[in-house]
Amino acid sequence: MAARSYGQYCGLTTAVELIGERWALLIIRDLLVGPRRYTDLKQGLPRIPTNILSTRLKELQDAGVIRRVPLAHRGLVYEVTAYGRELEPIVLALGRWGFRAMGEPADGDVVTADSFTIALRSAFVADAAAALPPTTYDVHLGEVGVRAGVSAEGLRVAPLAAGGRAPAGEADVVLSAGFGIRRLISGELGPQQAQDAGVVEVRRGDPALLERFAATFSIPPGSMPRSGVEAGADQG
Repeated sequence: MAARSYGQYCGLTTAVELIGERWALLIIRDLLVGPRRYTDLKQGLPRIPTNILSTRLKELQDAGVIRRVPLAHRGLVYEVTAYGRELEPIVLALGRWGFRAMGEPADGDVVTADSFTIALRSAFVADAAAALPPTTYDVHLGEVGVRAGVSAEGLRVAPLAAGGRAPAGEADVVLSAGFGIRRLISGELGPQQAQDAGVVEVRRGDPALLERFAATFSIPPGSMPRSGVEAGADQG
């Protein structure tokens, strides 16, 4: 457990003590994409000090959130445990919540294949995907590229970058975008407006598939699900 204690007997307090230290959730985010070596994590979090990365990994292991295991051809890797995997819907919900306050990127902000993968998973609209034909998108965001395969069964995302084996075959459509793709996903721009503004370019495939992409990956304002618990004044 992290050294910091809030001195309160509460499940949320315990959760914050376990995963609330700086960088911890981003480490978990990347491990939810797949097992990673120490060097993979450092590369995906370029600003994290090495001593902090080592400390967070030890804390998360001690808490039973992640573990270190041998993986064929990759040596020792870190992966989430079954307990850690339970954080996935929480991480995706936090991603949707934070998306609505992102604003414009700061100088030096980067997107990695893992962060982009989680962003797409956060924005994925399963009901829309189930009502549309299966579609494969190659999406290039700056130097990062991923393949998103969408069907009624769900979403599969694989990297296109040199860091891993490229998926076989060709995608139905190839998209190129910058940070402005956020405006398409938020609904601020429609598909044609996004193309006209240079936010997204259809490099190969039917341009009409951009509309399908926008329907499948969407975080419009006010899209967070309600908890079902009514908020109000104290009862007494």
